[in-house]
Amino acid sequence: MALEHAGGSLRVRVSTLPVEGGEKIVMRLLDPRQAPRDLNALGLSGRDLKLVRRLTAAGQGVVLVAGPTGSGKSTSLFAALAELNHEGLNIVTLEDPVEYGLDGISQVQVNPLAGLTFPAALRSILRQDPDIVMVGEIRDRETAEIAMGAAVTGHLVLSTIHAMDAPGAVTRLLHMG
Repeated sequence: MALEHAGGSLRVRVSTLPVEGGEKIVMRLLDPRQAPRDLNALGLSGRDLKLVRRLTAAGQGVVLVAGPTGSGKSTSLFAALAELNHEGLNIVTLEDPVEYGLDGISQVQVNPLAGLTFPAALRSILRQDPDIVMVGEIRDRETAEIAMGAAVTGHLVLSTIHAMDAPGAVTRLLHMG
């Protein structure tokens, strides 16, 4: 849903849940004007910034960003994509939902009711000859397996995982199987 505010358009993500005594509603406001335009906007230290740039410039492999909800995982990936994006690169994102429009990047929103789950969509994306694939979140074993397979066959895969830190991300992946 979109909302006009202060001369711009905000995207509103709404989640509802029936609870005892009524309905619980959580709204998340997304302002595309506040999306980082590059990695510099994230405020990383010089050493960390160089490391992230080196990892994303490799052109293949996996960059997995771990953190709790609302910690900036997706924002970090969008900043990396904005910096990597240039003519001649085939960049595709797989999101639930698409959070920010990115010019020159093909963005796919999952739709489980239509059979477009993360694994099914990721398989389809990989048949589109992408250079870089951004998977909004690795939530299950099948998605993880496909993403890792893509990384070892010459693709750069960027994704997020809900975990407090890097060791927690490894533990989550191991628990997925």
